[in-house]
Amino acid sequence: MFTIDLSIRNTAFPISVQRKTAEDAEAVYQLILAAMRSGSPDLVELKCEGKMEKKIAVRASEISGVQIVQKDGAATSSGKPPGFAAFTAVE
Repeated sequence: MFTIDLSIRNTAFPISVQRKTAEDAEAVYQLILAAMRSGSPDLVELKCEGKMEKKIAVRASEISGVQIVQKDGAATSSGKPPGFAAFTAVE
């Protein structure tokens, strides 16, 4: 199973969806990159293959990062899966 994590501006925790194959995960990753590059505030809607009832919609202009992680059931010693942190600048 592959997890696609989205880092959202001014949000501490990533939003995640799952895909069963590497090809499907890569397709979602490319879709999100294209939406981020467009610079428009269009909505990106995603469904999760791991939890069929899970759906998300987020404005493309609010996505600050995206990553693909292959889930093999292992977590770090802290109990959290590896990922990235979101930092915001204080004005």
